[in-house]
Amino acid sequence: MTDVSITVDAGVCRFKTVVEASLTEEGDVVYKIKSECPAIRELGKNLKPISMLDAISVPINDNGIYKMCGPYVLHAACPIPCAMVKASEVAMDLALKHDVSFKME
Repeated sequence: MTDVSITVDAGVCRFKTVVEASLTEEGDVVYKIKSECPAIRELGKNLKPISMLDAISVPINDNGIYKMCGPYVLHAACPIPCAMVKASEVAMDLALKHDVSFKME
């Protein structure tokens, strides 16, 4: 079990967000979010622990994180739900800590 913190620069909106994830003894992933974005701050206030299976379930429309974010994330290209999935994978020791990026050319 690995605690992880991901700093997200969401792009042109310029809102910075920090997503923290950890695994409980019961096997749920818990998140803490600090954000400059009002919508993501609202998400952060309403986060609930999510089961390991829900955190990484596929297809994407069945993923518990994306379902939890749906009412708050206002832009389809927002990278915060994806960052939460990546943080979950690391917290569950299913992935190594490694940066992810988009590069516009």
